[in-house]
Amino acid sequence: MTSDEPEDLARAADLLARAGRVTVLTGAGVSTDSGIPDFRGPQGVWTRNPAAERLSTYQAYVEDPEVRRESWRQRAVHPIWDARPGPAHTALVDLERSGRLVALLTQNIDELHQAAGSSPDLVVELHGTMHHTQCLSCGARAPMGEALARVAAGEDDPPCPECGGILKSATISFGQNLDAGVIMRAQQAAADTDVLLAVGTSLGVHPAAGVVDLAAAAGAAVIIVNGEPTPYDDVATVVLRGGVGEILPRLVDGL
Repeated sequence: MTSDEPEDLARAADLLARAGRVTVLTGAGVSTDSGIPDFRGPQGVWTRNPAAERLSTYQAYVEDPEVRRESWRQRAVHPIWDARPGPAHTALVDLERSGRLVALLTQNIDELHQAAGSSPDLVVELHGTMHHTQCLSCGARAPMGEALARVAAGEDDPPCPECGGILKSATISFGQNLDAGVIMRAQQAAADTDVLLAVGTSLGVHPAAGVVDLAAAAGAAVIIVNGEPTPYDDVATVVLRGGVGEILPRLVDGL
């Protein structure tokens, strides 16, 4: 069902109110109100500049020093550093306080859920975080600020200070393997929930989007809140179309 009618909002709110266990999946649409552009939306980064997708491709990053240099230039000025949590982030904190939230699975790399007050123990970062770097050779992690300070000092492609290997943000790029433990945790949360609430995600990237299949197969209700159609709209119990920063606070109000 796809609708933005009040009765459908009420139906979705009732599903949440009756649920003992709620698993949430969030995507880029949750952070657009915070000034972080999404990728595939009408004004998305890749929609406006398809060539930018190459910067998010693992093989290109490893093989092409110019891709790495441009990636570091983009990281230094990324809007993530000035972003603050928006109304959707705050609404999910309210959902957690209701005692129903068992896992907050996020495709976002901005840590705005934690900044808003979501428990780090509940947040599962499916695609990693931009707030840290990771060496592709030795695996050493460090705060992103340390590498950006080196970039500001003149290093256009700073190597790992531990082993000299290639440094990258601790995020998952296209062609890069996801953390098996993280995916397992997400799948378990989806398979053991009463409601899966998918918010601000195009549900076009796997294996993250596959948690919808798992939840639905286990008998959970699926609520999708998104500004654009998704491939899973026909699977959902209720689809609420519109701005997630407007809909989500109304959805969790009163829990």
